[in-house]
Amino acid sequence: MTLLSQREAATLLHLSERTLERFRVSGTGPKFVRLGGSIRYRLTDIEAFIASRIVGSNHSQPLASSARLTLTDAANKARSTM
Repeated sequence: MTLLSQREAATLLHLSERTLERFRVSGTGPKFVRLGGSIRYRLTDIEAFIASRIVGSNHSQPLASSARLTLTDAANKARSTM
């Protein structure tokens, strides 16, 4: 198991150490390990954190949702004319 210091994790994520501290307080960052008075991050948790934030392009999300609405509207119209 690979444990990273806060500085190493921040460097890997291209974030400041302060940002990681804020993430810990808010509960929005990667999982961490508290060992006595120090904080460590497992490499697998850093990788999972990155994977959980993968998103599609900004253009694909609205198109998919508007297409879904259009298909729903079309299905409702077809049912109402029967």
